[in-house]
Amino acid sequence: MIGKFLPPHRGHRFLIETALDHCERVVVIVCGKPGDPIPAEIRAGWLREIVPGAEVMVIDDRYDENDSKVWAENTIRWLGSAPDAVFTSEDYGDCYAAHLGCEHVMVDRERLTVSCSGTAVRGDPAAMWDYMDPPLREWFAKRVVIVGAESTGTTTLARDLAAELRTGWVAEYGREFSAGKQACGDNCWDSAEFLEIARKQTCRENAAARESNRILVCDTNAFATVLWHRRYMGFDDERVTRFGRQAKADLYLLTGDEIPFVQDGLRDGEHIRHEMHRWFVDALSGQEVPWRLVSGSRRKRIRLALEAIDVLGFPGAPVA
Repeated sequence: MIGKFLPPHRGHRFLIETALDHCERVVVIVCGKPGDPIPAEIRAGWLREIVPGAEVMVIDDRYDENDSKVWAENTIRWLGSAPDAVFTSEDYGDCYAAHLGCEHVMVDRERLTVSCSGTAVRGDPAAMWDYMDPPLREWFAKRVVIVGAESTGTTTLARDLAAELRTGWVAEYGREFSAGKQACGDNCWDSAEFLEIARKQTCRENAAARESNRILVCDTNAFATVLWHRRYMGFDDERVTRFGRQAKADLYLLTGDEIPFVQDGLRDGEHIRHEMHRWFVDALSGQEVPWRLVSGSRRKRIRLALEAIDVLGFPGAPVA
């Protein structure tokens, strides 16, 4: 099989699995260009996970897509020999296979078995959610990240918002890490611990995105870990900052610091809470992801959050 697989949806999976049912060896050739919205190596990695029985290779797509003879010649060069069969769901397969001197197996040309296309997935991922396997959902899920200073209600809002959106949410790993340190009587921090927290938080986000309902709610992320490092260490660390810049977010919600501070046995930052809130305002103002301050009562915060999500046209978000 050969194609862009941009992205590899369940129609592609059906095609490849059909080939696997009939062939001893299946090779999938992923065509990639530098300007592709999803890099070819990422698409190839998804295919290796989705259909582990197939071999996947990536080639540089710089040829005329209408020149089947050139594609056939290159295919023989890439494989080392001509294949016994080409499996496609497209009309080009007849000419391509003829130049290869092999059989063409047409699979679901009318998309009656799996009504999906890469164009449709790219154009409206939310509408095509049921045709995407977990790796694609991780990529396309919209991430709403709730950040804020200590005891400003981030966890409460994350839990409430996820319930409103009928989706999952990711708890703050840093709190779990801090509880473990406190239980061991360890009150000393170092920068490596914050980098570990940022990485673990990101891993949990990515795993939860695979199970999400189009939108994922996150109680903090690696971007916020940069400020927590500053709060506990008194300075910024380049490694933590660099990792924080890679955090995926489509909307930030900053919880207001107007509510009373509540001591839960772990918190110790009442004296710095308002200053840290200003750090968040400055940091959010200096980056490109949309953000909104949410304050007031619990119900009002939910309403403001839903309004912000609705304004951005997020998939499946109820109108506030």
